[in-house]
Amino acid sequence: MQHSVKSLIGFTMGATDGEIGKVDEFYFDDETWTIRYLVVKTGGWLMERKVLISPGALRNPDWKSRSFPVDLTKKQVKHSPDIDTAKPVSRQQELALYDHYEWPYGDPTSGGFYGQMGMPGMIDSRVPFEASIAATDIKRQPGDPHLRSVSEVIGYHIHATNGEIGHVADLMVDEHFKVSFMIVETGSWFSERKILLSPQRIKEINWANSSVEVDVSMETVKDM
Repeated sequence: MQHSVKSLIGFTMGATDGEIGKVDEFYFDDETWTIRYLVVKTGGWLMERKVLISPGALRNPDWKSRSFPVDLTKKQVKHSPDIDTAKPVSRQQELALYDHYEWPYGDPTSGGFYGQMGMPGMIDSRVPFEASIAATDIKRQPGDPHLRSVSEVIGYHIHATNGEIGHVADLMVDEHFKVSFMIVETGSWFSERKILLSPQRIKEINWANSSVEVDVSMETVKDM
């Protein structure tokens, strides 16, 4: 099952004892192209805070009512580490977050949309994840360099091997919160169409220039 990230914005996040808020943004890892966190904007009950929720905490989604139930209480969310989502999220902050919720370290998406924390194999990766955070020089690296917001990459220009083909309009994710495709809006050179490109076709992302280089030609794009 595939879903566009934009279609998931505004989903209600429901704790076991009430509504937490609504999904406002997603953070993904630009190495694994996996969603690492959902950014949830809380309601007035928590002074409109924004909190990070791992996909691994999700239970069965209610697609009809656009709701993401999570295996958390409002009290747990209320006392979660206060992370300023407008600034880079450091690995030290991630460690505090995982400790607070007692999430197993490692890939938080092993269970997919229908997974719950504590899936087999996740506990095994606790030590290397913890060690990678401990080894980070916080002074040199204030934020996780591979943690990116989806809204940041929307609008990036896509460069084929022989010219620009359009810009990133959205991302598609599968049931494991893995980014399966970039949705690219082509320019007038190709009738303003939308095409799907796999992250595997990416050669380089230039974050400074807001551009993405892919290993396909303009002619190949026309044949898609």
